[in-house]
Amino acid sequence: WGLQRNEGFLLLLCTAIKLLLIPAYFSSDFEVHRNWLAITHTLPISNWYYEATSPWTIDYPPLFAWFQYVLSFVARLFDKEMLQLHNLNYASYPTILFQRLSVIICDVLYFYSVLCVCYTLYPDEPAEPHETGKRKPTKGPTTSKKQITNAHKRLVIVTLAIFNPGLLIVDNIHFQYNGLLTAILFFSINAILQGRAILGAILFSVLLNMKHIYMYMAPIYFVYLLGNYCYTLYPTVPQQYPIRLRFSPLNFGMLGASVSMVFALSMGPFVYLQQLQQVWKRLFPFMRGLCNAYWAPNFWVLYNLTDKIAAIGLRKAGFEVHVATASMTGGLVGEVEHSVLPTVQPLHTMVLTITSAAFLLYKVLDQPQPMIFIQALVQCAFCFFMFSWHVHEKAILMCVLPLCLIIGLDAKYARFYFF
Repeated sequence: WGLQRNEGFLLLLCTAIKLLLIPAYFSSDFEVHRNWLAITHTLPISNWYYEATSPWTIDYPPLFAWFQYVLSFVARLFDKEMLQLHNLNYASYPTILFQRLSVIICDVLYFYSVLCVCYTLYPDEPAEPHETGKRKPTKGPTTSKKQITNAHKRLVIVTLAIFNPGLLIVDNIHFQYNGLLTAILFFSINAILQGRAILGAILFSVLLNMKHIYMYMAPIYFVYLLGNYCYTLYPTVPQQYPIRLRFSPLNFGMLGASVSMVFALSMGPFVYLQQLQQVWKRLFPFMRGLCNAYWAPNFWVLYNLTDKIAAIGLRKAGFEVHVATASMTGGLVGEVEHSVLPTVQPLHTMVLTITSAAFLLYKVLDQPQPMIFIQALVQCAFCFFMFSWHVHEKAILMCVLPLCLIIGLDAKYARFYFF
């Protein structure tokens, strides 16, 4: 009871801090989401991915647009003017209050998802029974050392997860809904850990159709579900032979149908409207360039830096080399060419990313076990963060938040998380 009470206290404390942040600074993403509320509320679905009154057009998958559509009906109760398309940069106090509260309420799901995974990874274990006919005097609760350890691990991990500084800054100051999206991810992970593969696949498909950046984790999901669910164990005859794997067409069909159902519900209306290509252009704007304006500290930062140093050095040595301005990292980034090193294309980043994650994919396919799955998920997200095209610095949350869940499994993950 004490730890459950502590968990409730943590939720209340975290919520109180977020309420204090309501009047804080917010970034352009605040206007982005206000504009999406206006688009989805005032325009038919056929115009959602064409509307361009504001530069902040919808570039998330359809399920997130539907989420904004549902929110817009609540927003109307706060301030109808926020739902006007031409009210650009509109930020009345009721608008700020609504948008901030929508994030805070969604974060309750995030808190619950963290608890679910923690109780799966670090379950309570029954106290060791005393020997029959003997009574031993006890002081305090009759719990085993292992039970107390797991309980305290849960409390530490919940604290770290909900008070994560990056998440608080990005969602409750900068303004986004990463807590909601991470909650769906954690519910999916929890289903996988509990052996409910179909539910885990459905939830992850929903997540992909809300924010497609979670494709960073899709390769691990694919190989794990293929090896763990689509191949089943069966005993061989005679008994001295080892148990072998057999492909299950039924399981494969059920898995494929479940995932396809989610994508059909999400993309189906746009396929019917013959707008799938337009949606694709909004979701994957490769013309934005190798690095985001708010660049991630990954491999390509070192690549760009090396190119600039080499260009400056060659120019001072008397060679005619064009030294580009800071267009790779400043303002609205577009396509750029490197001065000395080969110019990187999206295909190059994809090959390098998949190559860096190849060992993880092999490991999960060879040993499709839940604990290996969750650890590989974190490492695969890091691979994509380091080598993918146009990575935003906020993408590090996709690595750090799942990593927080497993720090109690091995000291090396705790060291990696903190240092």
